[in-house]
Amino acid sequence: MITQETIQKIMDTARIEEVIGDFVTLKKAGSSFKGLSPFSNERTPSFMVSPAKQIFKDFSSGKGGSVVTFLMEHEQFTYPEALRFLAKKYNIEIVESGQSDEERAKRDTRESLFLVNQFANEYFQDQLWNNETGRSIGLSYFKERGFTDESIKDFQLGYSHEGYEVFTQHALDKGYQLEYLSQVGLTKVDGERKSDRFRGRVMFPILSHTGRVLGFGGRVLKKDAKTAKYLNSPESEIYHKSKILYGIYQAKQAIAKADECFLVEGYTDVVSLHQAGVKNVVASSGTALTVDQILLVKRFTRNITLLYDGDPAGIKASLRGIDLILEQGMHVQTVLFPEGEDPDSFARNNSQKELTDFLSEEKHNFLRFKASLLLSDAGNDPLSKAKAAREMVQSIALIPDELERSAYVQETARMLEMEERILFSELGQIRSAKIEKDQQRQRREERGLQEEEIMKVVEPEAKGLEDSILFVQEKALTSLLLNHGSQEFNFEEVENEYGEPEESENSEKESICEYILTELTQDDLDFEHPELRSILHHFIKVFNEEERVALPEEFLRGEYPARMHLVVDLIADEPELHDWKRKRIYPPDKDAYLKPYAMESVLRFKEKKIGQLIGEIQEAFKNGTSTDPEALATAQQLTRLKIEINKRLNRIL
Repeated sequence: MITQETIQKIMDTARIEEVIGDFVTLKKAGSSFKGLSPFSNERTPSFMVSPAKQIFKDFSSGKGGSVVTFLMEHEQFTYPEALRFLAKKYNIEIVESGQSDEERAKRDTRESLFLVNQFANEYFQDQLWNNETGRSIGLSYFKERGFTDESIKDFQLGYSHEGYEVFTQHALDKGYQLEYLSQVGLTKVDGERKSDRFRGRVMFPILSHTGRVLGFGGRVLKKDAKTAKYLNSPESEIYHKSKILYGIYQAKQAIAKADECFLVEGYTDVVSLHQAGVKNVVASSGTALTVDQILLVKRFTRNITLLYDGDPAGIKASLRGIDLILEQGMHVQTVLFPEGEDPDSFARNNSQKELTDFLSEEKHNFLRFKASLLLSDAGNDPLSKAKAAREMVQSIALIPDELERSAYVQETARMLEMEERILFSELGQIRSAKIEKDQQRQRREERGLQEEEIMKVVEPEAKGLEDSILFVQEKALTSLLLNHGSQEFNFEEVENEYGEPEESENSEKESICEYILTELTQDDLDFEHPELRSILHHFIKVFNEEERVALPEEFLRGEYPARMHLVVDLIADEPELHDWKRKRIYPPDKDAYLKPYAMESVLRFKEKKIGQLIGEIQEAFKNGTSTDPEALATAQQLTRLKIEINKRLNRIL
């Protein structure tokens, strides 16, 4: 785990306007920055960044948070990935706790492998653009494929010289170790002999979704029956071909924005489609689709469209992938290109409009696609039709969502002209068998666990508490703590000669934070909403232990997303009232209302809390679960207290 000291250093150093400015065009707007939302299509800017508070708020999508949250939302990073991204940007050393010497050595090795791959990637690009042989052979090949300079640079394409060990020797001369060159597969070592793995090939770097170079794919340019057309990096500590997708780094934002991912087979398919305007596209790099690859897409969208050649091999590949995708709770559609065409050739031979129109018109959900294939062979044979129905129901049975399964069964019944009850019966049998199989596997896994302790921490559910009568008051008090907790006033009051409360001249000033915490703790009052309660408890802890007011940024690290989003909403800036001033209308200073607002907020909370307690006592008497006379006396006392509070709030009951 990254140490808290390192996390704090990252949060203290990172400037939210600088980081977000790398992804969104921001313009100064008073003390904040404004821009178009990166999460939705909008014409009027509603995306705000506050350097003072180190938060962002997107009013069009409702998203908001810290610099870490932005990276998690926009780049789909995990929390540690976002921290590592910021640490790299600001040259902060990551310190991790609880690591053994062996674990630290393993981490250092991984970093060394990434560094070697990054060096190779820059070298291959340099050879493509700045070496005469690279330009005449490698760059010419890409140009013949119709790739533009922009596309070549976007995908960081390169060229590996034909020389036997040109790259390896260059890397060694630069101080890179042969051990690491060999581990990532850039260099082949045979005793004392060493050679470049990718010599004489154009290079396609394979990047992680965070942009790190995991490995390479190299295409040979000479026609040689003994040489593989494409050669990939071997499996290594950082490269696992079953877990990666080519083009995910370039496509991730487009996938999230379109809420759809096009999946193809090859590198050139991705580059050509991307260049033609279809940017939400990735490739499985010629491997059979895996669960890990599907889950990688699921980080950005639940919708996958498979694009395959219209030949028998392409059709079979589609069928194999469909069931895997369905099992992960995702929606899958398919597009088959005309026979003799693939995504690469179709993108090059047609205009952008023709391409997008084709993808839109030829897109079919998996059920219609599978039905058309199975029924085309079935003809009028009832047995073949029954087999087709069973295969379709087997795919439907993999879908986790019950409502979706039901809808697909109904559609299958219409297409096959069969009774729904028969298909539902078949679905029930398949699901029962699957559940039994899963339970057997689970029992086997549990038997193999020895005596390992598993501790699961479940945070309390906040569902429905927003409708609580206390939520508005709890939210108001939390907003005061976050936005104005350190502001000081004289809260002590005495009665004047007319029996009205007025400020005591002998009392000292105290902060709004101290006033609220004192009022709540002395009456042993707490919040109901779990996120608001955790914020309140943090304020109490910091005030008691460090004698200071907790800062809003202490809640913005991203470990607890629900709490953090709530904090952002409470501290986000309100729109400035410039138009009012132009009309010579000057709103009063907010500070003038802070003291009475804080006092009234505490009273309102207490009044609602008392009302809740009275209601509980009355309900107990009504249901016959309580006949305690003391409880009745308590209810009467609480009622008198409620009346007194309402008088102070100038309410009449």
